[in-house]
Amino acid sequence: MRLALNHIAAPKLPLREFCEMAKRLGTTEVEIRNDLPDVMSTWKAADVKAAAEDAGVTILTINALYPFNVWSGDLPAKAERMADYAAACGAKALVMCPLNEGRAVAHSQVVAALDAIKPMLKSRGLMGLVEPLGFPVSSLRTKREAIAAITEAGDDGTFRLLHDTFHHHLAGETEFYPQRTALVHISGVTDPDLLVGGMLDAHRVLVDAHDRLENLAQIKALLAGGYAGPFSFEPFATEVHDLTDPEAALAQSIAFVKAGL
Repeated sequence: MRLALNHIAAPKLPLREFCEMAKRLGTTEVEIRNDLPDVMSTWKAADVKAAAEDAGVTILTINALYPFNVWSGDLPAKAERMADYAAACGAKALVMCPLNEGRAVAHSQVVAALDAIKPMLKSRGLMGLVEPLGFPVSSLRTKREAIAAITEAGDDGTFRLLHDTFHHHLAGETEFYPQRTALVHISGVTDPDLLVGGMLDAHRVLVDAHDRLENLAQIKALLAGGYAGPFSFEPFATEVHDLTDPEAALAQSIAFVKAGL
């Protein structure tokens, strides 16, 4: 089982320290971000590459191009900047998230966006990871919808799924697509009083014995189906971000996940 760390798991750690912590934890693959923390706007790509190489970790992705499925305004230029940066820093892929504002986006628009970004990715040797968001206000909630758009855009391996255990649960999905998946994000929700429809990013903590999202069952299903990619820890809750010893908390969650498999 390949475990990875998204920088949002410890956003207060500077990039170099984050990479070094990941290596100590045995998670030799990491994801950087353009939001929290905004590595892309504050670090030169060459310095990001050097920090990862010095720590002995591989950069999986930049997270995220948003909203990838509304191909208008400044999005094409933003996509090109992100693709350039990803290639220069040694990242393997861009995470691509759909519009999440309560407005529908037609299937044809999703396909058109994929058609437009494909040459940007292919020319730089990058992959695009389409991440359905399970929120009720999301314009692309399910992996089935994402696969339909990827297939119509010409399924040549440029685009793969990003399975997020939180969003899988919110969308009420029961189907897994391990052979179409290149990355899995894992996080837990432990608040016993929350209804599924009320679960938000702010509730996403590290996976432990109180997890309500059935992370272990989801991981087992993906592995049983032949998934061999990384599982990346991506907690959004401020109580995780504010931990004085994020390394100890992450080590505990990693141990729990490993023991459960």
